[in-house]
Amino acid sequence: MTTTKPATRPANPRFSSGPCAKIPGFQLDMLSEAALGRSHRAKVGKDKLAAAIEGTREVLNIPADYKIGIVPASDTGAVEMAMWSMLGARKATMVAWESFGAGWVTDVVKQLKIEAEIREADYGEIVDMGALDYDTDVVFTWNGTTSGVRVPTGDSIPDDRGGLTICDATSAAFAQDLPWDKLDVTTFSWQKVLGGEAAHGILILSPRAVERLESYTPAWPLPKIFRLTKGGKLNAGIFEGATINTPSMLAVEDYLVALDWARSVGGLKGLMARADANAQAVWDFCAARDWIANLAEDPATRSNTSVCLKFTDGGIADPAAFAKAVQKRLEAEGVALDVGSYRDAPAGLRIWCGGTVETSDIEAMLPWLEWAYHAEHEAQAQAA
Repeated sequence: MTTTKPATRPANPRFSSGPCAKIPGFQLDMLSEAALGRSHRAKVGKDKLAAAIEGTREVLNIPADYKIGIVPASDTGAVEMAMWSMLGARKATMVAWESFGAGWVTDVVKQLKIEAEIREADYGEIVDMGALDYDTDVVFTWNGTTSGVRVPTGDSIPDDRGGLTICDATSAAFAQDLPWDKLDVTTFSWQKVLGGEAAHGILILSPRAVERLESYTPAWPLPKIFRLTKGGKLNAGIFEGATINTPSMLAVEDYLVALDWARSVGGLKGLMARADANAQAVWDFCAARDWIANLAEDPATRSNTSVCLKFTDGGIADPAAFAKAVQKRLEAEGVALDVGSYRDAPAGLRIWCGGTVETSDIEAMLPWLEWAYHAEHEAQAQAA
């Protein structure tokens, strides 16, 4: 196999799984209308925060009776707020098939110490969602950012469930069609599929989740940053733009610009189509080669955003070292940045394929991936 370098390079080599690529054509002067140096409680600040909330509702088709809040500490903060505020009213079922889901298990079992059943699957696989007890509170990730495995549909979640469903959807929102009637608490951060700036989370509550908040008080103390109620009622201000702590108005402006771009490409359907096309290009590449494959075992559960790959060449002595060497070659050439697998995941690569990535860049990068694989293979053979 020749190790001649490809002639074409991606226009944008950023394939990081978070923070993710900015919207196509992004320039800092797009943020010139940001309310810098102004209070987020002034009219201009409140208007922008309200626009971010309602823009989220519009693009994601979130029902009118669901509450949407901007909260601190990214998706992690949103998930933690939900678990610490709502869990403990009944038994929980903790579902994990990748590292972030495993982190939520640790919080519930070791920190909150509530009764919980743990359902786990290895990287590349998924828990049977139809076998869960939905009369318990079920906590799960919709799309495993570190495993490239997603829930294919929400069909297995019953409408008459007794418990809440708490869904970490951070690398699914804006790329996958989330079934809102099946989700009581949904979280994400805008640093993922829309390529926003980090540190802000979105918390979405169904009427059932609001009812839980107003009827249940946890046995443990809640820090101010986690408190979603006031006087036994939902703190409505949080879901109207009155954030618990001071948000970055620059990051809010960046999100508003990204929402405008999302509308320009056809909203949710357009964003899903872009992610699907990007992922399909990678899947087709893998299908035509016997040395690389998708980490997701079942095609129906493959993520269209965080596409995780594994090297299947049995002749590789040290898969982890080999994967890192391939990643370094791609980065050194400036054709694929930040594509190493997550630190807790199996050795391989992780290519972000969300809607802010151009399919032409994916298609330009893949020949470089082939070049890097064969160049490293040849280098290791010569060194042996």
